[in-house]
Order: sequence, then structure tokens, then C-alpha cells
Amino acid sequence: MKIFVCIKQVPDTETKIQISGDTPGLDSAKWIMNPYDEFAVEEALKLKAAKGGDSKVTVITLGPKKRATDALRTALAMGADEAILIDAPETTDAFATAKALAKAISDEGGADQIFTGKQSIDQNNSSVTQMLASHLGAPHALVVGKYEAGDGKVTVEREVEGGTKEVIELTGTNVVGANKGLNKPRYASLPGIMKAKKKPVKELELSALGVTDTDIKITFSDFQLPPEKPPVKMIDGEPGAQSTELVKLLREEAKVI
Repeated sequence: MKIFVCIKQVPDTETKIQISGDTPGLDSAKWIMNPYDEFAVEEALKLKAAKGGDSKVTVITLGPKKRATDALRTALAMGADEAILIDAPETTDAFATAKALAKAISDEGGADQIFTGKQSIDQNNSSVTQMLASHLGAPHALVVGKYEAGDGKVTVEREVEGGTKEVIELTGTNVVGANKGLNKPRYASLPGIMKAKKKPVKELELSALGVTDTDIKITFSDFQLPPEKPPVKMIDGEPGAQSTELVKLLREEAKVI
């Protein structure tokens, strides 16, 4: 069984973000695998163990070659068998990303099952999964909290608005966007980390996948950090006097009333 997992490298939420000085983008002291993608990798490994035989898990990502490889190595250390890196600028949008991923997977002979995270924590667009499925002509389900593989079909349970659950049956090759709670991702062991260094990482270029500048529909420019918050003004005095002063400040300084 051929299982693919699409992952993304994102800035660590605990690191301090700085704006790049020369090109649009972010400088981050630490980059990590997107947390939702960890659930996708874990589910792929569980499926491989269940199917056995010659089942294989391939992780694939798109991003700058100089750093995106680290995310693939993390997935390989968890137990994935092979990896594919599509070297591309970090400003590549969701449409071009999905098109490149779909072409790369097709060129590898297609997949029996494709997993992704439900969304990335940097842009939160939650759109690559659906676009990938559209390019491949495959059914998909997002925000999946339960996955069960059958004979030629899978049954998934996904969250919908209002706290209710929706059960969907997908046939043939399909794309599943993993949500938190689908499983408990394993930690990469030391032996796994050592083995990951020797596992193959295939490198591809966007141009080789038929992706051109016209496929990038969204561009980013003029990144800025939020302005510093103004200092807090404390109002002294009795409650009645404080209320009067507060109303005055809201009217004359803040101009909100």
C-alpha cells in the first residue's frame, strides 16, 4: 500500500518572529513540523502497520531546501520510509503548493491513501487539502478525528459546526485532513533519529512539476510587526470621580464615544 503524507514546516509558536530585511518573509529562530501534520504522520504509520506487506509511507513537503528538509527528517525519525522535498520559496501560495504536491504524487505512481494536517498553524488557511484532492480528482474529508480503513474504502468521523460529528465513507484513493485527537503522535526515538539520517530524500524543483509563476495567485509584501501597545493609563480617586474621568478620556482622547 502506497501511503503519502503531506507536511509543512512552520515557525515554532514559542520562538520570537522577526521580519526578513531583504525579501518578504519571516526569520525564525526555530522551525518545526506543523503540529497537525504530526497526527497525519502517526495515522499513516498506524495504517502501514495494519496493512503490512510492502506498505510504504512517503512524506512530502514544499519549501526552501535549506531548512524544509528538517521537517522531513523529523517524520522519517518517527518511522516514515522515504521523503520528497519540493524546493520552493516560502511565499508559494496554497494553489501552487497543491498543484505541485499533486503532480509529485502522480509522478511517483499515485497513492492509495493521502494524509495531511487539517491546517497549518502559520497561515491557518486550511485549503491545501481540498485543492490537492481537486487536482487529483479524489474525495476528501477535513477535520478528521477518527479514521477506519476497510476494503477499498475508509470511514472517517469529522467535526462540524455546533459540536456535532459527521461520518463519511470515502472510496478509492482519498485525502484525509487530520485533526487533534485522531491519535497520539509518537516521539522520535534516538535510533529512529539515527536511521532517519540515512533514509532517502528525493529533491524536486517546481519547474519540473509544471508549476510556473502564473500558478501563484497570492503574493505577500510589506510584512510588519504589530505596533507596540500604548502604555496603560491609571485613573486615581473615588469610584465616582474615576467614572467621570474615564468617560472624559474615552470621549476626548480615545474618541470612541
